[in-house]
Amino acid sequence: MSVETVESSAGPTPKRGVSILFGLTLLGLLVVLWLLLLGLATSAFWTPNNISNLLRQGAMTAILAVGQTFVIITAGIDLSVGAVVGFSSVVVAWLLAAGVPLWLALVATLAIGVLIGAFHAFGIVRMGLPPFIITLATLTSLRGIGLLVTNGSTISITNEAFTNFSRADFLGVPSLFWMVIVVAIPAYVFLHLSRFGRYLFAVGSNSEAARLSGVNVNRTIYLAYILSSTCAAFVGLLLASRIGIGNATQAEGWELQAIASSVIGGTSLFGAVGSVHGPLLGAFILATINNGANLLNVNSFWQRIITGLLIIVIVYFDQLRRRGSR
Repeated sequence: MSVETVESSAGPTPKRGVSILFGLTLLGLLVVLWLLLLGLATSAFWTPNNISNLLRQGAMTAILAVGQTFVIITAGIDLSVGAVVGFSSVVVAWLLAAGVPLWLALVATLAIGVLIGAFHAFGIVRMGLPPFIITLATLTSLRGIGLLVTNGSTISITNEAFTNFSRADFLGVPSLFWMVIVVAIPAYVFLHLSRFGRYLFAVGSNSEAARLSGVNVNRTIYLAYILSSTCAAFVGLLLASRIGIGNATQAEGWELQAIASSVIGGTSLFGAVGSVHGPLLGAFILATINNGANLLNVNSFWQRIITGLLIIVIVYFDQLRRRGSR
């Protein structure tokens, strides 16, 4: 069987009409949250400062969710993305403090993200480790390395060109939100319009069938995890720019936010189902819930409960969909 056969038979990509309908449903939910619930419940929600803050926070989760989606589509998981974000903020802060030119510090930090992703894929492909184990090990290790390098403290960033970026607006929209578009457009082209994107779905559906169809399964797994870690390193740069420090403990729990955003956006934890627009909407739905809960003085513990319930409900319906398709 040839490689071209995969494009028509091996990859069970979701039907375009169903994907669009689900995306519109998520968009409708987001509109309801903005206009009906939070808009009527508190006038503070619609202040320019709050909307800008919501877009900035949601943007970073959205980029993480896109990277996580590549991995989940292959039936994998990446638990390390939050730690990669924190570690990347330490790396860029340390390089800038050492006098490294800004452009070189940015490139070096992204390169570390690539290496981390390649390490994950090596552990999965060559060592036979489950994705859960290798990425969990990286999560704990990177936190420890970051704390060891900084001696448990933070590194201040004094480069104003770097820190001013996250506080700037373009056409009235926060620059961090524009970064979502910068990531989302090539991600959409890669996942939905390229051969390599179809290979991701094929591997997630049945890796052995994909291999027999001519797909380089190992290379596809490498690609998925490298993209995930690179997105996390990029978010680390954005976070460091926003808060002006490098801190290894930053972004704790963000890996769960990324997974939740991807799942809420329609990505199946069983693999082979996912999109780019779904996780983006899922991230901003979560950001809106958290933002509204803060404005309404709802206990932060309830925010975690709501997120957990959303995941349970969506995964349950995903299981029902899978059973119905058999």
